[in-house]
Amino acid sequence: MVNLTEKTALCLGAGGASRAVLYALTKAGISRILLANRTQARADALAELFTNKVEVLRWDTALNQRQDVDMIVNSTSLGMTGQSDLPFSKGIFGSDMVVNDLVYTPLRTSFLTEAKNAGATTVDGLGMLLHQAKPGFQKWFGTVPTIDEDLRKTVIE
Repeated sequence: MVNLTEKTALCLGAGGASRAVLYALTKAGISRILLANRTQARADALAELFTNKVEVLRWDTALNQRQDVDMIVNSTSLGMTGQSDLPFSKGIFGSDMVVNDLVYTPLRTSFLTEAKNAGATTVDGLGMLLHQAKPGFQKWFGTVPTIDEDLRKTVIE
């Protein structure tokens, strides 16, 4: 597990997935979280649930200016098949970042492609989808699936 105590994350989006991301990051001990959403009021309301850990940024600022962050998480539906792309500046990525896009169709969004081109470590949204499916699978089939590279490959095929 990565030590997040001296790290800063930028989370894009203020819906249910973002709330789960913020919760997980706070529980993991992250030092600081920046949050941006297309609707500022939603970002403000979500930030209030996490007290001092979350600072709200304007949407256009977050997507167009490089922030001093270690991680960026896209928890919006932008970039998903049938949606418009996430409108970001390629200059927001750094080679020392981890960039995660919760979108899983397609697995390789333009957001992740540009982050990888900048040298960032990228993570697609399939892992989150598989872990969300785990409790339902257990209830339906009476067995707990192992989320590993073999399952990932099977789902992709």
